[in-house]
Amino acid sequence: MRSLFVGIEYAGKSTLVQHLAEYYRRYKLRPHVDDHFSIPDATLSDTSREIMLNLPDDIKERMQRMQIQYHVDILRRYKYPIYAGWHIEEAVYTQAYGDDPDSPYYSNYAYPFHRLYEAQVFEQQLPDLVMFHVTASDAALKERMRQNPHPYQIIRETDIPRLKEAFAQEVEKSLFTSQGRTITLDTTGKSPSESLDELLAASEPLITPGEIALRAMPLPESEYEVRYEHGRRIMVPVSR
Repeated sequence: MRSLFVGIEYAGKSTLVQHLAEYYRRYKLRPHVDDHFSIPDATLSDTSREIMLNLPDDIKERMQRMQIQYHVDILRRYKYPIYAGWHIEEAVYTQAYGDDPDSPYYSNYAYPFHRLYEAQVFEQQLPDLVMFHVTASDAALKERMRQNPHPYQIIRETDIPRLKEAFAQEVEKSLFTSQGRTITLDTTGKSPSESLDELLAASEPLITPGEIALRAMPLPESEYEVRYEHGRRIMVPVSR
């Protein structure tokens, strides 16, 4: 499954990305995870993140536009790509905070390219792309914000209602939604495991028969290695 996660900060996107990636790894598959579309890029070193915060807006805009475009092709090249944020996050946050001098976001984002990115994805005729709109109640978002504040927090607590609405509007405008490829997940009051189960169940009509067969394959409870005996694939538990 090619998975796109979008939604407001603290909704649980990164947590679900990590759990879905680990789910695939349990089957000895190699997901391609890209959770680095926020400013500053979470995959950079602390030093580089500080530098990114203070780059001129035109450089930030070009960097973001280029990496968003580049990841259109990643969806084709990998069987299990998992994105958090991508183009919709950029649209919402540049509109909300682009003119705010205390925010790392910038104005004048190339918004008309949004549908072009999506159209390019559809031109690739991918059979199993799913966009997950991850959300949560205002109270849940505020509680997570207080309990586990992000080192480079983007949103402000007072902005939660309008940002949630902005994400909902962008998701509604998406070609992925118009083509029936969008699923909304509300993580309020749910553990990551429960949300992952909901994700897997809701996505089943949108994936390939091969992945349905994969998901039905029983796994050992502990770590295992794959062996072949007389042409038969077996999973052998190993001790650590």
